[in-house]
Amino acid sequence: MFTDQNDTDNYSTDKMGWEMIKLFIPKDKVIWSPFYSDGNMKKYFDEMGFDIIHQDRDFFSYTPEYDILIDNPSFSNIKEVCVKLKELDKPFIIIARSNLLLTKWFRRIFKEHLQVIIPDKSPTFTHLDKPKKGYVPPYGTFFYCYRMDLPKDLIFL
Repeated sequence: MFTDQNDTDNYSTDKMGWEMIKLFIPKDKVIWSPFYSDGNMKKYFDEMGFDIIHQDRDFFSYTPEYDILIDNPSFSNIKEVCVKLKELDKPFIIIARSNLLLTKWFRRIFKEHLQVIIPDKSPTFTHLDKPKKGYVPPYGTFFYCYRMDLPKDLIFL
């Protein structure tokens, strides 16, 4: 659980954000959503018809059997999260700041098998402790996809 790391990490993606990309998620795969936040990912993905593992466990020390990781990781330790994702070397979709693509370390880690979904409308977020729904950050957010075999490497919604 990363909610003790940094107050700016305490935002969860609202259901509408995940609905934007549901057509790109295979229905026959087990999804792991390791970043617990408010716990709503389980409800959202159940409602959309997906099989999801979403527990309040530490991402760095626990890895269940899964096919695809889908989540909104904490921004304050995104580099460590990405290094672990690369070590796992399994398909994922994470939502993160658009400028992540400009960082040298990110490009070095994911120079192969990376695809990006760019939404035409910004997903909204809800803070864990200050439940103001519908927050849109002042920067763009992309869905970064690894080994997802999407029809194109760059998808504009």
